[in-house]
Amino acid sequence: MHSTSDKPIERQLETDAEILNALKVGQTSALGALYDRYASLVYGLALTILTNTQDAEDLTQEVFLALCRKCDYDPARGSFNGFLITMTRSRAIDKLRSRGRKVRFLNTWVQVAPPESSPFTPLDEMSHTESSRLVRNALAQLPENQRQVLEMAYYKDLSQSEIAAQLNAPLGTVKSWARKGLFSLKHTLQNLVG
Repeated sequence: MHSTSDKPIERQLETDAEILNALKVGQTSALGALYDRYASLVYGLALTILTNTQDAEDLTQEVFLALCRKCDYDPARGSFNGFLITMTRSRAIDKLRSRGRKVRFLNTWVQVAPPESSPFTPLDEMSHTESSRLVRNALAQLPENQRQVLEMAYYKDLSQSEIAAQLNAPLGTVKSWARKGLFSLKHTLQNLVG
């Protein structure tokens, strides 16, 4: 006969509140129960936002480690599911912003740093100029809403939420325009890329 302490934590604790209480009192095995229950939710959302499997895996690990260190979930403010979604989304957006700052820093540094020597031959320069022209033409062929969303994202470094607010459009619509625009550009520029 087995005692209840021999059972895995997931079977002993049925509700999120019970698992979280066990975690708060130092039962680290409760973290495994939370992970089993919610890892796919956290990873799926992180992957959707970050579009990179390694970044999504890292963020999933960060979220669960943060819960282990200090869980400030308040049941009075909503479901644990909603808490995790908000936490994951917030941290993913922070990562995107950080990534954008790094890119802007590198772009600024490249513009300020004096070139050691001309890296492009005249033929390279012509190829680069031609590629830029092809991309601008492909962008110009997109429907206005798709072109506008892509330009705001890539030239103004705005998030999709910020774009939705500026265009007074639903976030889902903005995401759809961006996805369709990128697909069209990929199709139009396939010879340039491939």
